[in-house]
Amino acid sequence: MSVPAWLPAGAGSLFPEHKATRRAWLASMVLILVLLLLPFLVRLDGKPHADLEQFIGRFHPLAVHLPIGFLVLVPTLEIAGRFRPALRASAAFVLGLAFASCLLALILGLLLAHGGGSAGSAVTQHMWSGIALTISALLCVLARPSWFAARVPHVYPVLLAGCMLVLIWAAHQGGSLTHGANYLTQYMPAPLKRWIPWAAPASSSFFVQHINPILDTNCVTCHGAGQAKGGLRMDSYDQLMKGGKDGPVIVAGKPDSSLLLERVTLSPDHKGFMPAEGRPPLKAEQIAWIRAWIQQGASPSANTLAGLSIGDEQKEPPPLPVADYSALMPEIQRMDQAQGAKLMPVSSKPADGLILLTVDIAPQFGDAQLAQLLKFAPYIVEADLGRTAVTNASFDTLAKFTHLRGLHLEETRITGDGLSKLAPLTQLTYLNLSGTQVSSAAVAQLSSFKNLRHVYLYNTPAQPAPAAAQANPIARINR
Repeated sequence: MSVPAWLPAGAGSLFPEHKATRRAWLASMVLILVLLLLPFLVRLDGKPHADLEQFIGRFHPLAVHLPIGFLVLVPTLEIAGRFRPALRASAAFVLGLAFASCLLALILGLLLAHGGGSAGSAVTQHMWSGIALTISALLCVLARPSWFAARVPHVYPVLLAGCMLVLIWAAHQGGSLTHGANYLTQYMPAPLKRWIPWAAPASSSFFVQHINPILDTNCVTCHGAGQAKGGLRMDSYDQLMKGGKDGPVIVAGKPDSSLLLERVTLSPDHKGFMPAEGRPPLKAEQIAWIRAWIQQGASPSANTLAGLSIGDEQKEPPPLPVADYSALMPEIQRMDQAQGAKLMPVSSKPADGLILLTVDIAPQFGDAQLAQLLKFAPYIVEADLGRTAVTNASFDTLAKFTHLRGLHLEETRITGDGLSKLAPLTQLTYLNLSGTQVSSAAVAQLSSFKNLRHVYLYNTPAQPAPAAAQANPIARINR
């Protein structure tokens, strides 16, 4: 095989004379060309595609760690092989595994992005870094025999060093894509944030102080500058209000018509539930802030909303574990199918308890249906009864939910009579009474509740006047 004239002297030793090896080089060049054309052959258009693609692609986070381990091991074996030659022989095998795992992780990542509708600069950069890493690993596989035979002493070490640099770049791109822009600053101490320009809020508006941090933590990973699933970006007010391919996600003054609020209040097992990808649901308090912000105009600049002010964040006592309900799961599943209300595990640990969800049957769920759940009461830590048909009579039943921490009663027929029956619920920290007819006299009973810290009274007779407390739809009781 003749050596191209444009190659430097001595480069001919890179081109093997053995026919089978020449075919391997030719096949490798074709594969490199295909890899370089991948972004143009499979376009990331931001639209979800086949569910099978997403199913297979979700193995990408598992597979992506394989090339990292193999590639880090290769130079270790090469260096150690100077003292123990047997180790150098194993380096070739590990390098082959590294290339194969790079190719596997790249394919799975592409299926995940294309199937899930991921798009944006961060996704594109991560894809190109994966392509570059796969090509680098392949070139190392091709160059190593010539280096091992001492025909070309420097090409393989240089390629291997370059491969390690590409690995660092790819890992950085993947980390930023997974954890988001605020990964390092989210829990940064406040005094330190003041010295970091991009970590401190640029405005004192309610949106900047309270709504944007919720979106940044829970939504921007999939709907930001890096990637914008469904054409939706939520990393700025203007982009949020612009909406995505399905139209606006915020309708100012109409929370029930706002797609964002609809998605975050779906049952976690619903296909359209957000945040997706197995991320935890928003806290009840966060959903209430979003609802009230939308209800009162979704302003980017208003510093206050109708209601009471949000006090300084206080640490709440750690929740007490509930008993193991595993033996009741068959009965819980039968109840879900028969009644329609759902008891969802908080996590895989039974000690974390259950969440009662009624969103799918809210108009048909009343005091009688709630009473049917008494057997499961000791395991329920949050009850979403918003927009149901429950009345003040439900307090007798709810008083037996001994581990209840959060209770939604918004837009129900509750007036507050008998509210004091909930006082024995010492773990109750959150109570939403917005949109009910609860009176100021009934709310006064809450002063005896031991650990209650968040009470929502927006659009009720008990709602404090703005002059009495400036800020938002939440009455926050701080102890």
